[in-house]
Amino acid sequence: MGLLQSHPWFEIGALCASEEKTGRSYRDVVGGRWEGRDGRAAPDLPLGSGRPEEMDADVVFSALETSAAAAAEPLFRKAGFPVVTNASPFRMDPEVPLLVPEINAGHLVLADLQWRRHGGFIAANPNCSTIGLCLALEPIRLAFGLERVCVTTLQALSGAGHPGLPSLDILDNVLPFIRNEEEKLEREPNKIFGRASRGRIRPAALDCSAQCNRVPVREGHLLSVQAETRRPVSLGAAAEAFEAYRSPLAGKGLPSAPERPVLLRMEDDRPQPILDRDASAGMAVTVGRLRVQGARRLRFVALVHNTVRGAAGGTLLVAELLAATGRLSLRRDPSKRRAAPRVIRLESGRSAP
Repeated sequence: MGLLQSHPWFEIGALCASEEKTGRSYRDVVGGRWEGRDGRAAPDLPLGSGRPEEMDADVVFSALETSAAAAAEPLFRKAGFPVVTNASPFRMDPEVPLLVPEINAGHLVLADLQWRRHGGFIAANPNCSTIGLCLALEPIRLAFGLERVCVTTLQALSGAGHPGLPSLDILDNVLPFIRNEEEKLEREPNKIFGRASRGRIRPAALDCSAQCNRVPVREGHLLSVQAETRRPVSLGAAAEAFEAYRSPLAGKGLPSAPERPVLLRMEDDRPQPILDRDASAGMAVTVGRLRVQGARRLRFVALVHNTVRGAAGGTLLVAELLAATGRLSLRRDPSKRRAAPRVIRLESGRSAP
């Protein structure tokens, strides 16, 4: 919400939450959990019911829990809204693009098809760890191809939402299981790296296996990655691929898009969450501990800011791409153009502010 509140393109038109919070002020609901940007206080806006027919906006941001998102998001799509969601129910739906804009902006053809079928569309942000993994792999994929990936994650507490885990479960401890997380990391990359053809995504054939752990870090997911490439790779060539990689979104003027979405650190002990999670305002993935084993096996560690690039910032970047390509003005009456797109945010009780 802090990123949205200070965004140069969007203005908040409505905030919606669960029925028991309807009518209350957002500021009162979030209370001491608010972490505003630029010293701003939480917006003192009433929480609405979330009925599509009562809303006047150009785009819906969804931060709902899984079951609520599964019910609400199709209703907004049917009512003619573009929905940008951080929830998981529709990520693997063949109609819905699963977007890391630097990698697969071309998958927005699925949004266009949805618009014609349903009147609106849903565009999904991937799992927070998946975003970090795919961005870190993209320079290597482009330069050498990918056959197989094994990843072990050390995931921050904020990934569990608020209020998260009981302190006695995680203090002085590591939890070697996060429900449904490994399955998402193993499925989602093939859709993201897939090819759009004739109105559908042909998945990539990447063999991906994952092990996920929850660790007592507040923000920043660390990923230990081993990648097997199609073509031979050397340490110098891999480092050059990371250093040379630039965002294909550069020059489009998207406020949240860093020119270098993947940063390479050559120190022995980087990246670290407390030192590197805020790189490029939290929108860049930092890679380090780069090593080569044999002719086609590469190892590295990657760090993604899970609540910025992996969640709020990622959904904002998707919405910016939609705006830049004209997909947020489709439901407007041309005679009632606004200076900035108005947004609706749907939020559950457990989502981080």
